[in-house]
Amino acid sequence: MGEYGFETGGYLPQVELAYETWGELDAQGSNAVLITHALTGDAHVSRGDSDFDGWWEDFVGPGKPIDTNRYHVVAANIVGGCNGSTGPGSLDANGRAWGSRFPFTTIKDSVHLEARLADALGIETWHAVIGGSMGGARALEWAVLYPHRVRNLVVMAACAQASAEQIAFAQVQSESIRLDPHFANGDYYHTGRAPDAGLGVARRLAHVTYRSEAELQQRFGRRGQGQEDPLGSASWPRGRYMVESYLDHQAAKLSRRFDANSYLVLTEALMSHDVARGFGSLEHALARLAGVNTVIAAVRSDRLYLPEQSEQLAALIPGAAPVHYIDSPIGHDGFLTDAVQLAGVLAERVFA
Repeated sequence: MGEYGFETGGYLPQVELAYETWGELDAQGSNAVLITHALTGDAHVSRGDSDFDGWWEDFVGPGKPIDTNRYHVVAANIVGGCNGSTGPGSLDANGRAWGSRFPFTTIKDSVHLEARLADALGIETWHAVIGGSMGGARALEWAVLYPHRVRNLVVMAACAQASAEQIAFAQVQSESIRLDPHFANGDYYHTGRAPDAGLGVARRLAHVTYRSEAELQQRFGRRGQGQEDPLGSASWPRGRYMVESYLDHQAAKLSRRFDANSYLVLTEALMSHDVARGFGSLEHALARLAGVNTVIAAVRSDRLYLPEQSEQLAALIPGAAPVHYIDSPIGHDGFLTDAVQLAGVLAERVFA
């Protein structure tokens, strides 16, 4: 992608974006679909020719709602990530990880770089840009920044501007990483240690916001883990509740596959998310979508990206249909697990 100057003034002499594709681009270049991943996601959306499933396996592939027999699907790992694209763990020209020197990154930065990727792939206009959660923020920014390059837009479980509560949840996660004794101000790569404990705390809190109270209660309630007694005894440690064990498991999984600095960079990108920035007002920014066919979807049980934020989007985007709801008991993550509920509306409005 070459050199890049970031929105807030940072600079990198060279940026690379890792991406995957499925299906063939037609001669007119008119059947390209961009899928944008969530916070700890990556470019591996569907199994394709690989040996392992992607994170949207039921939604993307031959004969599936996003049909790779008909469409050329592209997914890119976001700048700042740790799955192939340039991020804090990437090496500079001297072989040193960027670490604390990695620039502050915004959602707008990610979209500008993805536009360069589209240029390199010969894609002038996307048939559709689709994403949920942070991917939904990126998809929306695509249509605001480049409305002439997006014919159809699908935004799931996302909003136009990060709310105070979303920023508050994110701030606690960020601070848990910074307060880890192994964080070393972000320059821990040469120490042989990483702030995995802080990253684990961040993941625990995040995962609680991704799931609904009803789902956690139904799955775990107040039950202890195995034969352990959560009431403990006069001496520590006490046993664990099942929900604690579940959160420990989620924390350990993420720490094995994700870089703490990337989690910080992307979390703070979400904190800064505001499509109105640079356009005077939210109304002016979303008015740019007048020529974009837009589908907004929300998860009824979402307590992180509230359904009313989706309703606000639908009310302000010219020509947007009423919000389409995903009925899932699990909360925010329903956009991942139950996206197939949108197959009908997508077949009718986006992939007819």
